[in-house]
Amino acid sequence: MNAGPALGASDKLTFLLSLVPYLMDHESVSVSKVAAHFGVSPERVRDAVNLIAMSGIPGETRQYLHGDLFDIHWDEFETNDNIVLTHLVAIDDSPRFSAREAAALIAGLQYLSSLPENADVEAIASLMAKLTRSASATPSQVVVSSTEPGEAIALIKAAVARGVQIEFDYLSSRGGHEARHVDPMRIESVDRDWYLRGWCHLRGAMRTFRLDRMSGLRVTDVPAGSGSAGSLPDTLFQGSDSDLEVVVELPAAAVPLLADYAPQSAGPDAADGLVRQSIRVAHFHGLKRIVAGLSSLVTVIGPPEARALTRDWAAAGAARYDEAVPGDREG
Repeated sequence: MNAGPALGASDKLTFLLSLVPYLMDHESVSVSKVAAHFGVSPERVRDAVNLIAMSGIPGETRQYLHGDLFDIHWDEFETNDNIVLTHLVAIDDSPRFSAREAAALIAGLQYLSSLPENADVEAIASLMAKLTRSASATPSQVVVSSTEPGEAIALIKAAVARGVQIEFDYLSSRGGHEARHVDPMRIESVDRDWYLRGWCHLRGAMRTFRLDRMSGLRVTDVPAGSGSAGSLPDTLFQGSDSDLEVVVELPAAAVPLLADYAPQSAGPDAADGLVRQSIRVAHFHGLKRIVAGLSSLVTVIGPPEARALTRDWAAAGAARYDEAVPGDREG
C-alpha cells in the first residue's frame, strides 16, 4: 500500500507531536479518521502508532520496562483498526498547570471572550477546555460574573462585527446629556466598570464612554467612518482642556497607578518617602474613585474645594460604621 509522499525528518516529528495530543483528545478513534484529519495515508498512521508504542522515558533501571512507555489497546487496533491509548506516562509525568493556575487562566479567558474584538469565541472555549483537561487536578469552578451593561456589550459587539456606527444618549461627568454617534472600536473594563473606546463624530476625536452612562443605545446602518481607522491611545483615559488639576500625595511606589491621570512626572521624594503628584480629573467627584481604589495610600492636598469634598465623602462613609446596629446594644 502506498504510504503517501515521503516526509522529511522535521515533518515526521511535527506529525508525531501533533498526533499524540490528538489521540489524547479522542477516547477512541479510527485509523481512517486520523488519516483524513492529518491528510496522510492510513498506512502512515499505523506506522506512527507503532512508533508511539515504543516511545517513552526509561525508569529507574535505565531500561525500557512495562509502565515506562505509551501503550495502546492492541486487540482493538489490530482487529478493528481503532486507536485507543491506554498508557500515557510521557504525558502524565510531565509538568502541568496546578488547579489554581488553570482556574486563573480560565477566568482570564472568560474575560477576553467578552471583548468585542475577540470574535472567535469557539477558539477561546476550546482553549479553556484543554486547560481543564491538562491541569494536575480539576480547576476550581471560577466564573467571571456578567456585568449590568451586558445588553450594551452585545449590541456593541454586533456593531463592530458589521463595521457600523452606534448612537446613544450620553450622560457626561458634569450631568449633561448629549446625543453621540460613535465608531465602536474596543470595550475595556476597570474594576467593575465597562468603557467603550471609539471615534466620536461629535468631538471628531477618540473618546472613552462609560457603558452605564449610555441610554437609548442603537446599532445604525451607517458605515463606520474613516476616523475609526486611527490607532487607539495606550491609556484608557485621555485628558481635555476642561479637566481640573488636583494635587495628591502618595508613596513613590504607587505613582505608576495614577499614570492615566498624571500627564506630568511626580515631584522629588520627600523625607518620608511620599511624593506630590498633579493629576487631572473631569470633576472633583471623580476623586472618590481614585481615593477608594488607593485606600490609605493617597491624600488629596489641593485645591481646597477638592480636599473638602473628599473629606466630607470619607466622613460620611465612616459615620455609617458608627451607626447603632439593631440588636447589638447592651442590655
